[in-house]
Amino acid sequence: MRNVVVVGAQWGDEGKGKIVDWLAAHFDIVARYQGGHNAGHTVRVGGRRFILHLIPSGILRDGKVCVIGNGVVVDPEALLEEMAMLRREGVSVTPERLLVSHRAHVILPYHRVLEAILERELGERRVGTTMRGIGPAYEYKYGRRGVRIGELCEPDLLREKLAFIAEHINRVLRAFDAEPVDPQPLYERYRELGEKIAPFVADTVAYLNQAIAEGRTVLFEGAQGAMLDVDHGTYPFVTSSSASAGGAIVGTGVPPTRITAILGVVKAYTTRVGEGPFPTELQDEIGQLLQQGGGEYGATTGRPRRCGWFDAFAVAYAVMLNGCTALALTKLDVLDPLPEIKICVGYRYRGRTLREYPASCETLRECEPIYETVPGWQTPTSGLTRYEELPPKARRYIERLSQLVGCDISFISTGAEREEMIIVPGYAVERVLT
Repeated sequence: MRNVVVVGAQWGDEGKGKIVDWLAAHFDIVARYQGGHNAGHTVRVGGRRFILHLIPSGILRDGKVCVIGNGVVVDPEALLEEMAMLRREGVSVTPERLLVSHRAHVILPYHRVLEAILERELGERRVGTTMRGIGPAYEYKYGRRGVRIGELCEPDLLREKLAFIAEHINRVLRAFDAEPVDPQPLYERYRELGEKIAPFVADTVAYLNQAIAEGRTVLFEGAQGAMLDVDHGTYPFVTSSSASAGGAIVGTGVPPTRITAILGVVKAYTTRVGEGPFPTELQDEIGQLLQQGGGEYGATTGRPRRCGWFDAFAVAYAVMLNGCTALALTKLDVLDPLPEIKICVGYRYRGRTLREYPASCETLRECEPIYETVPGWQTPTSGLTRYEELPPKARRYIERLSQLVGCDISFISTGAEREEMIIVPGYAVERVLT
């Protein structure tokens, strides 16, 4: 039995889409467990570029079943658009290949309105969200005023719920001089959307647990990264869901005893989108080099990503939090031109070296990174597929990162294409692949 969680071990955008696409060849089912269409997973196959927001990256592998779990918040219009895009590209998207949990919550138009109001009201303390209604959809879910995917397929219940919710939401909207919600056209539109996605709606908890009982293997795909986890990340500058490995349990209904390995994904440097503290951020020509060389622009919004040196102190925290079995390293080739590279090995706060990762963003803003400098290799690594082909200094850099974060780097992506991957043989790889 092999059921593996893939989780970002930085602030998201680590390249999980490519890693999941590559690993999907070794699994039967790929299940997404949290987030919404604020995530953007970019996958390149045969020169073609796919950007996926809701559908698991495994959809690009023939014969694989993809599941959108109950922990995901779903914008039905965005889902249908993504399905249509894939079909135009010749990818099979049928009810046999894609299942959507009837327990997943729905993002509705008023969630986007609420998010815009909140970001405006926060002013300089704004989070810098994608403005797609993700946070308010989760707020309404936990406030027990949400609409679930299965309810889109029950017209009488949907009408009743939207009428009830409109009474509450309109009191909020009027307080901010925003246009109130008319529940009738909203009902008509979402009843129509429910009819379109009904063939894909299923009890995915029962499906996944039955599949595992029958010996089929599941790859769990996370969105964002552990440092954006709503509980364990740099709160309040976080996403609205459990982006750490534990989210896979709640977000799919598969018990923890069924998980066999956790694969963390990290970049060879660090990036962050939106607001929030970022101790190793580089606002100089090296930061620009990383941004340009890595194509560091958000797949969902196109926003430029903030770039900085690899933060081993933060990744070590993420490795502990997720219980990572192994790590996958991406975008090593972006560092190829640099004569020397810095690695953050700890933080100094008001003259004191910290032993544990700080929970307070106010503390984190004052932290000074403690750096270790290593020589660069200044030799191309793009496209290499064997560990022995890497320059010795690149191998030493990878080995040093492994030592600092306390976890083996077992997979190394050397380019955007599917097959540009190095596997480092060892026990950690065996835990993930066999």
